Amino acid sequence: MRSPRRCSRNGCPRQAVATLTYVYNESTAVVGPLAAFAEPHTYDLCEPHARSLTAPRGWDVVRHEGEFEPPPPTTDDLVALAEAVREAARPAPPRPDEIEHDPHSGPQTGRRGHLRVIPPSH
Repeated sequence: MRSPRRCSRNGCPRQAVATLTYVYNESTAVVGPLAAFAEPHTYDLCEPHARSLTAPRGWDVVRHEGEFEPPPPTTDDLVALAEAVREAARPAPPRPDEIEHDPHSGPQTGRRGHLRVIPPSH
């Protein structure tokens, strides 16, 4: 399943709700709602970092004035979640060392979960 986008600031674990874009030829930093897709020359920010961003001296900051809302889940997210639940509910196939052996085929050692079967010694 795809995880939600996180804030680009080092060490920040919060979910991104805004996108920072630099317009270099106008010396402007633009902080707006979270872009639909992560772009290579933009930065995703959480709300505290989006609200407190400062630009270099001589630059302007254009900031979105409304609320920064986290994006709603997309259908891709919902499909991925359904597939993850389906996969978790599917029983795991038995490992070769967990398969029960025929007791008449001779002494064998086997495992079943955390238990080990040890044949009697004759």
